Amino acid sequence: MKILDAAAVAASLTPAPLVAGLERMFTRGCTAPVRHHHTIEVPGRADGTLLLMPAWQAGAYLGTKICTIFPSNADLGLPAVSAGYLLMDGMTGAVLALIDGGELTGKRTAATSALAARFLARADAKTLLVVGTGRIAGELARCHHALRPQLKTILVWGRSPVNAARLAAQLAAEGLPAVASGDLAAAVARADIVSSATLSTDPLIRGEWVRPGTHVDLVGGFTPTMREGDDALITAASVFADTRDGALKEAGDLVVPVAHGVLDPARVVDLHALCRREHPGRRSATEITLFKSVGAALEDLAAAILVYETA
Repeated sequence: MKILDAAAVAASLTPAPLVAGLERMFTRGCTAPVRHHHTIEVPGRADGTLLLMPAWQAGAYLGTKICTIFPSNADLGLPAVSAGYLLMDGMTGAVLALIDGGELTGKRTAATSALAARFLARADAKTLLVVGTGRIAGELARCHHALRPQLKTILVWGRSPVNAARLAAQLAAEGLPAVASGDLAAAVARADIVSSATLSTDPLIRGEWVRPGTHVDLVGGFTPTMREGDDALITAASVFADTRDGALKEAGDLVVPVAHGVLDPARVVDLHALCRREHPGRRSATEITLFKSVGAALEDLAAAILVYETA
């Protein structure tokens, strides 16, 4: 059995090959039951979440991710997300590799958003806004920039101006055109692509701020009580999701607007349909597009296979 640590994962999951691997998996498909979702009580702190995410391709690979999200870790200077991935032989069930799941999750999440943006964002997009200051926010900035070198500005906004400045400085030190922004409404109005990765339970991004032609990428919310965009944004946008069934069950950014009667579930288009060219994606330069990424075991499997075969 291979033990593949964070460094091995990072070396294998560079943006272009990972996006290509994800597109192949979304095109071909795999068996991926809706993930197991459990609330974990943490005395004196916010509840944590345990996710179990299996997926397999018959006769090829079988894998599962065990992932925890503990929001209060931010107060301890620790990542909110921790994970491990177990990859197995699809013919025998034999364990092939134990893979660092935190690095795998960060890379595949950002690459899935970049894959969706290939279909949904304008080709001439110049300004990216990253909402959030955690690990995933940094990965989103790096992956979008790697695949869109024409980006001239990366704005970083966070509830903590100190953390936003820190992430912007880190990205700038890596050669990205990143600067911190203290005004979320103004940053949204300026951006061509808005990519949000927070644990917010109240909408942060308001439809009234979003210009025609903007692509909005909502990554952070993964339960029915979490929201990053408001009803006005959902009403104005063409809505897409990484996995339609999972997002309509688990993502508050879609579940709540459906309950409010402002989103017809039939409007939500799956990323499979984009990758299989069953839907054209963006239809005009003025269309507002929205991609809801809730996270899918399919994405983890695609990334794990790439790590195992290239490490």
